[in-house]
Amino acid sequence: MSVLTTVQAQRRFLLLCALRWLPVGLMIPVIVLLPLERGLTLAQYGSAAALQGLTVLLLELPTGGLSDAMGRRPVLLLAGAVDIAALCVLTVADSMLLFVVFYLLQGVYRALDSGPLESWYVDQSLAADAQADIETGLSRSGVVVGVAIAGGALLTGGLVALGPFGSVTALSAPVYVALGLQIVSLAAVATLMTEPRARRGVGALVASVRGVPAAIGGALGLLRRSRVIVALIAVEIFWGFGMISFESLTSVRLADVLGDPTQASALMGPVGSAAWLASAGGAALVPILARRIGAPWTGFALRIVQGLTVAGMALLAGPAGVIAAFLLCYAVHGAANPVHSGLLHRQVDGPYRASLLSLNSMVAQPAGALGLVVLTAIATQASLVAALLTGAVVLAAAAPLYLVARRGAPETVAAGAPEVVPAP
Repeated sequence: MSVLTTVQAQRRFLLLCALRWLPVGLMIPVIVLLPLERGLTLAQYGSAAALQGLTVLLLELPTGGLSDAMGRRPVLLLAGAVDIAALCVLTVADSMLLFVVFYLLQGVYRALDSGPLESWYVDQSLAADAQADIETGLSRSGVVVGVAIAGGALLTGGLVALGPFGSVTALSAPVYVALGLQIVSLAAVATLMTEPRARRGVGALVASVRGVPAAIGGALGLLRRSRVIVALIAVEIFWGFGMISFESLTSVRLADVLGDPTQASALMGPVGSAAWLASAGGAALVPILARRIGAPWTGFALRIVQGLTVAGMALLAGPAGVIAAFLLCYAVHGAANPVHSGLLHRQVDGPYRASLLSLNSMVAQPAGALGLVVLTAIATQASLVAALLTGAVVLAAAAPLYLVARRGAPETVAAGAPEVVPAP
């Protein structure tokens, strides 16, 4: 097998990133409205979707070990196959049971998909050049991901506006396109991802699984030793719960003020695209604020402002007000991600860094699952406005936790920019 150059590895990595996230962009505008169109209540959707987060929580670390034992390419191929199966289920899902199956498969897919592609790129680049500038490729992948998601959301807006297509409803059309793109993505992984033969066999797999408890123990050990880390992990719990208010309920709120779910879904295409651009803008501008007032105070201010934007989505009248608040919310969201990640990076060094970041990611999953169940139940039993206001309060309530970092002396300073990972 010929070794890829760093340029070749980066080009393949960016292409595979685009193919990975374009289907996600297609699904974002319709993922809540489609189950409602097919007969589920909002509370039923929330309960089914919560299973995805719980599945990722259980499988995230074991699937990371699987990637180390089997290699990046086989695990990513398995992930793509699982996602194709999930989307096939979604094309025909018309009951609570089938949506439960879909979200369980999506949870398995997300756990398998988390990490192998980026790890493959780093492995290939360093194999070609031990001094390779991997940070540039990782930074460019963030741009590619944002553009892919924005483009997918925009394409969904056009599909919904042009639909229905025969027996395929307007809200179902993006699912079929996403399925086709996922098949293309799987073929691209099979063609473009090359790697040395990884360790094989039951022994290697058992060894990787045995390392999972040690990774969890190391992360929990950090929690016991640092009040700052406890506070930051707690922020992630509040954040994971509160994100449901704008990630999952925006399209429902827009449908409420417009009085037409199909029109709301068509509008969410371009609005979703604009939101991802706003997120990128927020991330670009936040270093200016952080240099002026410091990262802890910046995190504090952003949590407060994001709570206010979600409250604005609940209280502002008309689609223009809801959309304006949503775009501002995403700008704050994009700014808050690097601030939070940077504070985490500054608290730890060495082998514990990956364990801590995994723990931070893991706690967001049950928090988001709880948010789905609670906020959709509030929307069903009380009102959508009450659910949004609850999410706003939870987001803002996390703000004081950032100030704990002002009194904590960091163990190390993070090297390089923190990674910002988008929500599917």
